[in-house]
Amino acid sequence: MPKYEQQVRDILEALGGEENIEKATHCVTRLRLALKDESKVDSEKLEAVDIVKGSFSTNGQFQVIIGQGTVDQVFRDMMEMTDIGEASKQDVKDAGSQKLNPFQRAVKTLADIFIPILPAIVTAGLLLGLNNILTGEGIFFDEALIEVYPQWADLAEIINIIASAAFTFLPALIGWSAVRRFGGSDLLGIVLGLIMVHPDLLNAWAYADAQEAGEVPIWNLLGLEVEAIGYQGQVLPVLFASYLLSKIELGLRKVVPDSIQLLIVAPVALLVTGFITFIAIGPITFALGNGITGLFIWLFDVVPAVGGFVYGVLYAPLVVTGMHHAFLAVDLQLTGSGDGTFLWPILALSNIAQGSAALAMIFVTRNENLKGLSGTSAVSAYLGVTEPAMFGVNIRYKFPFVCAIIGSAIAGTFISINAVLASAIGVGGIPAFLSIFPQDWVPFIIGMIISIVVPFTLTFLYGKFVSKEKI
Repeated sequence: MPKYEQQVRDILEALGGEENIEKATHCVTRLRLALKDESKVDSEKLEAVDIVKGSFSTNGQFQVIIGQGTVDQVFRDMMEMTDIGEASKQDVKDAGSQKLNPFQRAVKTLADIFIPILPAIVTAGLLLGLNNILTGEGIFFDEALIEVYPQWADLAEIINIIASAAFTFLPALIGWSAVRRFGGSDLLGIVLGLIMVHPDLLNAWAYADAQEAGEVPIWNLLGLEVEAIGYQGQVLPVLFASYLLSKIELGLRKVVPDSIQLLIVAPVALLVTGFITFIAIGPITFALGNGITGLFIWLFDVVPAVGGFVYGVLYAPLVVTGMHHAFLAVDLQLTGSGDGTFLWPILALSNIAQGSAALAMIFVTRNENLKGLSGTSAVSAYLGVTEPAMFGVNIRYKFPFVCAIIGSAIAGTFISINAVLASAIGVGGIPAFLSIFPQDWVPFIIGMIISIVVPFTLTFLYGKFVSKEKI
């Protein structure tokens, strides 16, 4: 007999019946479902089931939060009790993608490309934070730690090499993930990324100075002059080049006989993509990428309070829609320039604010299950994972979500006025200070305090003294 038989029956009924479920799978904490008609879902009935901790819809998937461990058994019971049949995560993604409009598909494509490389980027960010501690001035002494203790200088240099590798060869990481996403051979994607940062090319970070001095190296291709520059720290060039490479490769595989594909497909695909990239894709997208980041830099330079406030307000709603992944490209472009990003610190404070609002719900609710969920999801958000807090608690009761946004907006405004920058993308929660430039630690920590105190206080006061909803 299934362990969660009654709960599964209740979940199926709330979802509109077994016949409304097109495909089903699960991850560590959630059932992930492609539904035929999400309007048939009774959210109140679904979240009244004792094992359900929340639900939400994103990127064409309907996800039911169950919890680690329990979700495995619930999914097995569902498969045993129904004829739905287990699907892979990709099957559910594909089924859900069919319901998305073109803009949503574009955002989802960016997410599919950047999410697989995030562990490398976050790890690099944490290690760069450690390097910042060793090399930053005014942290422990007026001078940098390695100047007071010169014997640590080589240690710091090795750490910096290990940490900066992911950003130095960022096009190779993006090329691997993007070509795989577009259906091509991921190994060719790596090679394409490495071509774009080849050491014989002018380093992209030195391009501005070389251009000013009139020393940009030029190739003469049968009378066509092409700048021989690399694309270190650039995002758009490798994204467009990866798409082209994938389409050329897939097209060649359809027409080239299997016996000679090894000799023809990869060399031709890379050669054609390489020429088109250096002649057209690179220069155009290089200018476009710099223009986009320049717009953000202008906004935060001229009216930093407005930029910080708007991004602080919008980031959490962007997470709900999945559109926040689009800004990861901007963050990577900003950090790739070496000057640091002003967007990512606001992201970290937004995550902390969502955790603080969830934490306050422990003292608002009388429901023991909600107390437990609020506590665990708050800890998760403080460590950079906000899904349980946002979808399991805050959005469910609405006012905690609004209170968190208010706290995020105030904190974002404050750190933007104080020009807080992160040297890299790290863990988007309390450990985020490690990725912040040491000279910006004080205003950032004040921003952290704001994002903890304001959402917690507002959520507690509203839940205790204003809300008429039984919680």
